[in-house]
Amino acid sequence: MKKIKAVLFLADGMADEPLEELNGKTPLEYANTKNMDKIARLGANGTFLSLPGNCPTSSDAANLSVLGYNIENCYPGRGPIEAASRGIELLPDDIAFRCNLVEVRDGILTDYSAGQIKNLQSEKIIEFLNKNLGSKKIIFYPGVSYRNILILRGKEFSDKITYSKPDSSHGERLENILPAPADKSIEAQHTTHTLIKLIQDSQKLLSSLSPEISNNNRANCIFPWSPGRKPSLQSFSEKYHGIRAAVISAVDVIMGIAACTKMTIIKVPGATGFIDTNYEGKAQAAIKALEEYDFVYLHVEAIDECSHMGKLDLKLKAIEDFDSKIVGPVFDSLSTKYNNIRFAVLPDHPVPIKLRKHTRTPVPVAICGHGIVPDDIKFYSENLAPKGALGQMKNDELMRKIIF
Repeated sequence: MKKIKAVLFLADGMADEPLEELNGKTPLEYANTKNMDKIARLGANGTFLSLPGNCPTSSDAANLSVLGYNIENCYPGRGPIEAASRGIELLPDDIAFRCNLVEVRDGILTDYSAGQIKNLQSEKIIEFLNKNLGSKKIIFYPGVSYRNILILRGKEFSDKITYSKPDSSHGERLENILPAPADKSIEAQHTTHTLIKLIQDSQKLLSSLSPEISNNNRANCIFPWSPGRKPSLQSFSEKYHGIRAAVISAVDVIMGIAACTKMTIIKVPGATGFIDTNYEGKAQAAIKALEEYDFVYLHVEAIDECSHMGKLDLKLKAIEDFDSKIVGPVFDSLSTKYNNIRFAVLPDHPVPIKLRKHTRTPVPVAICGHGIVPDDIKFYSENLAPKGALGQMKNDELMRKIIF
């Protein structure tokens, strides 16, 4: 039996809620999305529960869930996933944290991204922090834009730490969202003390940087969160009986998932994780990748970023760019090239523009192509998808409908 070829279009944070300023429509319903609508019209629709109740509401958890991994049992934390993307080999006693560069004003967290700081600025800041705060026990690594990594090395540190997500904490006083011990161990207490001191010391140090480096003084604090140890995840190919898979993304969290599950990472020059990303390059990379691979996971981050910023105009633009520059070209090129192909589209989680943070609401799914019987849904949306033939999916049900 001939293997299925499949492309999954993952629009990070695209799902939303009805907005009065859009006449009661969601941004997805309001935007021009003729290509995603085509997938819905030609295929079957439903929803997927990507964030069950006992897991963090972060994108790493949601994307692992989309790929069919049971995150309630195997979630390793954001830090070690992004460390894997950077090729950082974690030692047994290493604790890896995602470490945002953030903006704090008058004691309040005002921007989780330090104004979408550029890579070159961020790299210089991380170098500066390593020089002034780093040691054999404390190591900073640069990532993409504001998304960096902190390693605490040694038996005296613990990953049993409670934390807040910075992109869900806008307007909160920093003192109210600092890390705290998750158990009564000496190691957890020591780790918490170390993290809080690093946060406080970073504020003093970063205030001395020039505006050219600190993005006009917006990168004035670090925010470590989501710790974990070296991950141990089943490979995608082993989990799905030899399916060869590739991932296309701009951000470390998705490439880290690929590294941890032994999916091939395809890097695209000019992919930024924001609205200035190289959409065309990512589309062409996906088209080419399907010559070698059975499954391509094509991830776009920009919509999520616009949602966290609360910028409705940018979210609408990002949705339309995703549809016209990613979904359309890939669908048009591959649907005529392969007679055994399927296309799927979904967000990993909602980010309602009014809340500016992730929610656990099941996300809309549309799948079309080889062997998929169309239902009566004509448009891709949060409100119509639950009425489709696929019903509400969870666990690995979505992936198995796409690739088997």
